[in-house]
Amino acid sequence: MFRTIKIENFRGLKSFELQQLGRVNLLVGMNNSGKTSILEAIQLLCSRNNLDTLAEAMTNRGEYFWSDDARGTHNLDIRHLFYGHQIQPGSQFSISGINDNTPEKVVASIAIRRSSRHNSDKSPDSDEQISLFDEDSDEFKRLGFILQWTRGREIDNLPLSLSPDAGLPRDSARLRYRINTEIPAVKTQFVTSSSLTTQKMIELFNQVVLTPEETLLQEALQTIEPKIERIASISPQRFRSSFLDSRGGFVVRLSDSSQRVPIGSMGDGIWRILGLALSTVCAKSGFLFVDEIDTGLHFTAMSDMWKLVWKTATRLNVQVFATTHNSDCWTSLASIASQEDTTGDGITIHRIEPGQETSVVFTEPEIVIAAQRGIEVR
Repeated sequence: MFRTIKIENFRGLKSFELQQLGRVNLLVGMNNSGKTSILEAIQLLCSRNNLDTLAEAMTNRGEYFWSDDARGTHNLDIRHLFYGHQIQPGSQFSISGINDNTPEKVVASIAIRRSSRHNSDKSPDSDEQISLFDEDSDEFKRLGFILQWTRGREIDNLPLSLSPDAGLPRDSARLRYRINTEIPAVKTQFVTSSSLTTQKMIELFNQVVLTPEETLLQEALQTIEPKIERIASISPQRFRSSFLDSRGGFVVRLSDSSQRVPIGSMGDGIWRILGLALSTVCAKSGFLFVDEIDTGLHFTAMSDMWKLVWKTATRLNVQVFATTHNSDCWTSLASIASQEDTTGDGITIHRIEPGQETSVVFTEPEIVIAAQRGIEVR
């Protein structure tokens, strides 16, 4: 579990630090203050050179372009990962933190790739030496994107070739490549403000079905709707592809009904809760990131939502980072902070202020006092 995070030159964050992190951490602040970027930065650090999730986030942001070659390659426009939206040889961003008392860090840098006539037949994903050279030389023209992840004495390097117009091919297998396979992968889940798709939800459900975590999932849903006795997915082959983005694919059995009930008929809140529950359970011993966690939830359901997240994350050793704009959301978190035993783990609220290099931290006692006295923490 991370206790501190420091971000340098990532997206709109020139230099920013989070301290006193706990088991559940809620980021609040104005629009465009960098809350979502903070979530993406921490996930990149936790992913240990697996860029697939970051690539998905960039695609969702529209940070890509199609190359003009015959293949029409989908390229990620990595300029937008760097502060100022500009890259050149020597450009660099980093995310670091203390995870279970061990320093952990990922550094991304831009260098001129060795691209001589002798290796011009190599594929963009082949291993090539990437370092800084004289950019005026005809031998060294294209840029490389280098990721280096370290944890204590463990180290993993990932050099990637960029296209001539400095794009990173989206379908590159090396986006999810780790050189040092002895370093264990860490589970991360990212829930966007628009919730998960049906296809993603079924994928996560298949990971827990017929495992002890399936019982935890059922208990989590019962936190919101006690009548739910069982949940099951419907084979995606029975759906047309056009329906995979609809709120279908799952049915539940209720204690007061003998019929299967489509979960989509139970309202937006249950769909959002199902996504949160699945993501938390599938992040066991890892990290959960939720953008605008209150999306689709009535204020009366938020205390139950936080109870679900807190209890599941505690039981499965998941560290949670979430964002909100909603005052009902953080005051509901205050009720959990006052009711639950958070000794050794902690619940924190971090106010993100544009231009400031650290967050304003509210710990459990301060959260409770602020809620009781009507003090605004956003």
